[in-house]
Amino acid sequence: MERRTQLPPLNPTRAFEATGRLLSISKAADELAVTPAAVSRQVRTLEAYLGVDLFERVKGRLELTSAGARYLAELMPLFAALRDATGSLRSSERRARVLKIRSPATFAVRWLIPRLASFHRLHENIDVQLTTSPAPLNFAREDIDGGIQLGDGKWPGLRVQRLIANELVPVAAPARQVKARSQLQGETLLHTLARPEDWTLWLKAAGFPLNARRREMRYETSLLAYQAAIEGHGVAMAQKALVRGELESGLLVAPFSFELDRGRHTYYFAWPTARPQSDALKIFRRWLLTSLDE
Repeated sequence: MERRTQLPPLNPTRAFEATGRLLSISKAADELAVTPAAVSRQVRTLEAYLGVDLFERVKGRLELTSAGARYLAELMPLFAALRDATGSLRSSERRARVLKIRSPATFAVRWLIPRLASFHRLHENIDVQLTTSPAPLNFAREDIDGGIQLGDGKWPGLRVQRLIANELVPVAAPARQVKARSQLQGETLLHTLARPEDWTLWLKAAGFPLNARRREMRYETSLLAYQAAIEGHGVAMAQKALVRGELESGLLVAPFSFELDRGRHTYYFAWPTARPQSDALKIFRRWLLTSLDE
């Protein structure tokens, strides 16, 4: 049986490679984050193991012996390859910790982004790349790991995690002074194209006439409709959880006490059943659950 030569002690070998490459014990100590005394001990340990001197002092300067120079020439490519392999693996692992999430713009701005800072504090090694779109999630065509979508949560091929209650409530700037049913008659209703049926659903559930003539303005997103309400342009139909801060600060008021809870029709975090979940996705999902109480 072939007898294999044992590997040299690795820490002393590492100390010698750094010292020989830099020709300085103090510089090697800085690179290895140890003391110069520790580097000297490690080099002496390797010399004792090999039975040869690797360095000598020439006019107070550190120089390699012929044996040390030959050994260093063999070791340097090995350590360089080890560094490259380690760097490549770590880069691959960092890429694997990028989490790509998509969300409707209003939900992202009003709910998700204010909470993401806490996620980044807890999980500094996971980078969340957030994009926005009102389109339905399509994991077959999109390079995303998960997404947030409004609906009933019954989507083929997707697993879902319910996020917030979808409670509809009219909101307006305090100066609008909308306090009675009759006053709503003369108000401008602010609609969002993303949720065009919300005003009709609320008016019907609240017992308001549906055929009344009212001025209307329509916006691409709820985000724009909410801002228009803050600026005093009319009354917006809001998802209460997304304007809670403005209601608490007084930027917006809810003139009517009636709120319409859409029940199952709300926001869900969704991910594909056919694709294995990454550790980063599992961590993000658990964090979402803890964020629901905030």
